[in-house]
Amino acid sequence: MKKILLPLILLLVGVGGGVGAGLFLFPPTHEDPALAECAPATDVHGDEEHPFAETPPPGGSEDQPAREYARLNNQFVVPVVDDGKVSALVVLSLSIEVVAGAREPVFQTEPKLRDEFLQVLFDHANLGGFDGAFTSSQNMRSLREALREAAQSTLGSQVTDVLIIDIVRQDV
Repeated sequence: MKKILLPLILLLVGVGGGVGAGLFLFPPTHEDPALAECAPATDVHGDEEHPFAETPPPGGSEDQPAREYARLNNQFVVPVVDDGKVSALVVLSLSIEVVAGAREPVFQTEPKLRDEFLQVLFDHANLGGFDGAFTSSQNMRSLREALREAAQSTLGSQVTDVLIIDIVRQDV
């Protein structure tokens, strides 16, 4: 009985502490009438430009940005082969930056794009691009450039860049 009692007490204290911390740290909403009188009536930054304020990208208006992003639905899995055996797997998520209004062609040609990207990724892996410090800026820049060239060969000048959203290497 004593063996069960101590873990149960610790579990209840831990859960209670977690709930209490969650309630304490949860940001207040201004819909609560008790907190509404504490809300500032004016912008605390005044006329200053907020450092994280969204500004429209160059070449576009606030309503119509100059670029759009098309995130490819599935991840890319690339094997890293050493001495004829798979030594690691690299998993990547990619997005394609296109001119405004050109997201739909990306999704229409996604199978062709995936094929082109996989060829670039396999070539990069075979050249040792995913060995050692595979996330170095030079290594990532060359990979991104090769992916952008592959995307532009399929979609043309609509593609402005290829973004590597996630990259993970798992040694086997």
